[in-house]
Amino acid sequence: MQRTRLYATHVAMGARMVDFAGWELPVQYPSGPTAEHHAVRNAAGLFDIDHMGQFELRGPDAEAFLQLVQVYDVAAMQPYDAHYSLLTYADGTIVDDIFLYRLPERWLVVVNAANRAKDLAWLQAHLNGFQVTLDDISDTTYMLALQGPKAEAILQRLTPADLASMPARTARETTLDGVPVLLGRTGYTGEDGFEIYAPDAQAEHLWQRILEAGADDGLLACGLAARDSLRFEACLPLYGHEIDAATNPLEARLGWVIDWGHDFIGREALLKVRLEEPQRLLIGFEMLDRAVPRQGYPIAVDGEVVGHVTTGMKSPTLDKFLGLGYVPRQHSKLGTELEILVRGTPRRARVVRRPFYKPRYKG
Repeated sequence: MQRTRLYATHVAMGARMVDFAGWELPVQYPSGPTAEHHAVRNAAGLFDIDHMGQFELRGPDAEAFLQLVQVYDVAAMQPYDAHYSLLTYADGTIVDDIFLYRLPERWLVVVNAANRAKDLAWLQAHLNGFQVTLDDISDTTYMLALQGPKAEAILQRLTPADLASMPARTARETTLDGVPVLLGRTGYTGEDGFEIYAPDAQAEHLWQRILEAGADDGLLACGLAARDSLRFEACLPLYGHEIDAATNPLEARLGWVIDWGHDFIGREALLKVRLEEPQRLLIGFEMLDRAVPRQGYPIAVDGEVVGHVTTGMKSPTLDKFLGLGYVPRQHSKLGTELEILVRGTPRRARVVRRPFYKPRYKG
């Protein structure tokens, strides 16, 4: 089991530690996941997300290489732009979802913890013919996330950078309490906020200084449970749930990420899916009967199983039992009534609009 540099700090703070993708990480602190969730929606929350992987690409062909291995048009990105994207297999299914940063002289690619080794091998396998240096910098770069409507004000107390001038999906290289960092106005909660990339040795210092800076604003340290409920309400996909190697971006409602004007691995297969239309679609649903729709529960229509739940829980913000899942296209229309088989017992549900919670990113 791997541990982040902040493991002892989390334990000292009373966090409950769990296994996540081979990492021993805090799932919640004594404040509890519901309080942590509301802190992010109403004030701010600080997350240790150093389990995620970071790759750095340099060289004259880095842009051309990235155009090949992922779906977004990175040629349109300016220095310090950031964007969500997908690595896809030749059959159009998803290797991983990633975040890209274009920086002067280099690119940063952020990947899921569970897929770090797979993604690195996938990228290395396609390097032939490109003048690109690809380095896994995950062990020397520490990742924190400060999310919530008060994140800008809290972080501004620690940095000379003008954060108010940073729109969403941009980055700055600056200092945070004297520590050189890369700040990305990005995140995974549906709220405005920042992801912080810092030298590994400075993780403890920055964790404590950010908590101190936000102590009077309602800032809480947050664990994996709150991170999952926050991203679920905003309908942000989680690899292994809404997306995986058997899922393509169009059925996962991620077609907006794809730029069809450049060639990339999987483009031909996805063009075929687009022309023929996906046979199944990711939907959001609301429970009409009182029940919790857990991952893996079957979805039925008129007693026939037609799909499955990918994520389900009681939404802390909306106070409703909600879920995401895949069903055949003909059962995906808003208002369609479904049955969720909760431990074999059918419970009524209805297809509703996604996202459940409209993200509040800074324009």
